[in-house]
Amino acid sequence: MAQRAIWLVSHEPGTPHGGTVRFSRRYPTVEKRAKIFNGSSYVPLPEDDPFCKALLFELRLLDDDKDFVESRDSCSRINKASVYGLPIEGRELWPVLAFQKNSLIYVSIPLVEQTLSPPPPLISISGISQAFDLLFGLIDFFDSGPKTEVDLSTKVSQLPDLLMHICPFGTLLDSNFLLDNFNNLSINQTLKQPAWKAGTYKGKQQVAVSVTEKVKSMQYDKRDVADMWQVYGTITCKCDLEGVMPNIIVSLNLPTNGSPLQDILVHPCVTSLDSAVLTSSSVDIMDDSAFSGPYKFPFSPPLESFHLCYYTSQVPVPPILGFYQLKEEDSQLKINVHLKLHESVKNSFEYCEAHIPFFNRGPITHLEYKVSFGQVEVSREKSLLIWIIGQKFPKSLEINLSGTVNFNSMGHQKQPVDTICIGGTTYVKLYFRIPDYTLTGCYADQHSVQVFASGKPKISTCRELISSDYYIWNSKAPAPITYRSLLL
Repeated sequence: MAQRAIWLVSHEPGTPHGGTVRFSRRYPTVEKRAKIFNGSSYVPLPEDDPFCKALLFELRLLDDDKDFVESRDSCSRINKASVYGLPIEGRELWPVLAFQKNSLIYVSIPLVEQTLSPPPPLISISGISQAFDLLFGLIDFFDSGPKTEVDLSTKVSQLPDLLMHICPFGTLLDSNFLLDNFNNLSINQTLKQPAWKAGTYKGKQQVAVSVTEKVKSMQYDKRDVADMWQVYGTITCKCDLEGVMPNIIVSLNLPTNGSPLQDILVHPCVTSLDSAVLTSSSVDIMDDSAFSGPYKFPFSPPLESFHLCYYTSQVPVPPILGFYQLKEEDSQLKINVHLKLHESVKNSFEYCEAHIPFFNRGPITHLEYKVSFGQVEVSREKSLLIWIIGQKFPKSLEINLSGTVNFNSMGHQKQPVDTICIGGTTYVKLYFRIPDYTLTGCYADQHSVQVFASGKPKISTCRELISSDYYIWNSKAPAPITYRSLLL
């Protein structure tokens, strides 16, 4: 007996969508069991938005839903057990248990340990009774006490802790102690000063959340060698809040076409976490359980600045594609560098430079070049060309640098030496920073941060993309090969 997922949906008549998902919890371990038990009749769980729309349609709660729909409103579909089938991408998600009380809809999908075609009798599904117990317990929890919007938001923020202790891994332990157990947890958490928090903050209250993504890349421009790139993200928080144990929920969001976050590691102050957040891994290439958010992190912050979480992501393309060609002719080198900014990337840099080093040679004595955009400088040590691209690529998004370089072999001993970059084996390294942008699309705004503390703190958020070990190797010579696991 287990549950595949739990939702809390707020019915909001008069709004464009008719309602919103206030809370959702998926259990990936149960979902994998559902794939095995259901076989070809398995229907995957949808994202929150399409699920909410399908649910409100099935419950006849959409404002513009006045027409008769045969598949839903016919006499053969008279519902007597609050168990529904939701149309999802041409298939039916069943069984879905849903209860509406006041403005909230409580939803659970139990695990069916057999094929769903044809639908088995409800009496044979052991998870149905457990789902009823769970939803009735949640209804009692939300009906207790005041029913203001503030109280509702507070109880929604407590749901991750509640389900972690009452329904771990989708299995309900004891619905009779649903409220008592959690009330005891809440009292212990709010009254006890943790040993790791030596003091409390006094002063102006504010919360700052920063999303920083670093992109690494190895590009070769060769048919027999695959280019590699990967994104590494860090969420940094600084929370100046009064009180012994103020609670915060930071939600990370992705756009519709965003790249799911993987390999998520969280700070010890995070009190609970949806198991779906932890199961997506970049190591297992067969893992198709990508979770696209929102990624919610409830925590009680330390006094100092800290990293709330780390993550990786596999984006479809690197932000800047390029090739580098270097040939040695007589006593000089001919170079050709071509860079192209991908059209999906924000064309607004704080800085963007391409560094072209020359190892195991003498100092640069003569340089002739032609550049389509930006300017080129020679470093003080005479061993490096610096192509200053600036803050924007041109409208074509493509730029090129070509030229010839001469060296003084007599000054070879004073120049940089490298055991790998010998002969034509060399690279171009890119340095750039794009403010207010992330490659995955991940962001946190003021509406993504919920603070449960006295007063109203100022909330500030920012994000940025920074290059890190961004190499483009000479395609006319051998180059060291890297694999994704080596980019970590």
